[in-house]
Amino acid sequence: MNIGWYLAVSAIIFCIGAGGVLTRRNPLVVLLCLELMLNGANLALVAFARMWGSEDGQIFALIVMVLAACEVTVGLGLVVAIYRRRLPIDVDELNELQG
Repeated sequence: MNIGWYLAVSAIIFCIGAGGVLTRRNPLVVLLCLELMLNGANLALVAFARMWGSEDGQIFALIVMVLAACEVTVGLGLVVAIYRRRLPIDVDELNELQG
């Protein structure tokens, strides 16, 4: 297959995630959309690595997956803290955890 197809799917996935981050207010949906954006970037990295015949893109994709796991851990911890304190779930109104 041509690399253009992989990049087109990657761009579509990334744009869906970016649209979700910009329009949604629920923190869980924002985290899911961030994961979509990271997966779109991973697909592009692996496609370019396959095109050039090296493993560098795959190594970077693995690093991005590790960072995504860390981001989900911290994000879900914050969401649990928000739910326990019975704060508003709207992302725009979350100013209570500032310090």
